[in-house]
Amino acid sequence: MNGKKRTFVVIGLGIFGRTIATQLANFGNHVLGIDSDEGRVNDVIDELSEAVIADSRDEQALREAGVDQYDVAVVAIGEDLESNVLCTMNAKMLGVDAIWAKAMNRTHHTILERLGADRIIHPEEEIGQHVAQMLHNPLVRDYLSLGDDNFLVDLSIPDEFDGRRLAELKLSEHDEIRVVGIVRANDYLDGQDEQIVLESDDKLLLLGRRDTLRDFSDSL
Repeated sequence: MNGKKRTFVVIGLGIFGRTIATQLANFGNHVLGIDSDEGRVNDVIDELSEAVIADSRDEQALREAGVDQYDVAVVAIGEDLESNVLCTMNAKMLGVDAIWAKAMNRTHHTILERLGADRIIHPEEEIGQHVAQMLHNPLVRDYLSLGDDNFLVDLSIPDEFDGRRLAELKLSEHDEIRVVGIVRANDYLDGQDEQIVLESDDKLLLLGRRDTLRDFSDSL
């Protein structure tokens, strides 16, 4: 890797697209925002590298906006399936290296997949699953899917384990779970040291498969 930053174009500046675009810009990336709504463009014009009004259904309009010069296109249009599909197709024809597109349902997902979208996002479904998992087990503060049913879970230490050693969690009995580490305030502790004395505010980072991690967290 040469360390060169990728450039992003986010098409569709509703709440979902605007959040992606402004966060990418906050991370120091060059971001172009596109929407057919003048008000939405004006709302972000001071937060992004560039923001233009354009019809994403029109390949020539996207070319004139310079979409073909960007490394990644995010198709964040959610309220208009036709515009979403045509925009994805146009980004593909313009030769954008990577295309992430928002899908509204499974049929839409299949269409985007066949059009060649590299990553298809179901934000409402994914957030719903995320929230349900955390509601089901309050010890689960957050988690990240790593693919192939592998997850990294941020787990709170139960109060009753305050002052006890990591070994007492008996993680060694779970072959498919690995302790990545322990976060204590601003410090990171080696999770391989089972003699670490736990504190109630510790956050335990675990790597493993969904069912195994769920069974372990439910047992605490």
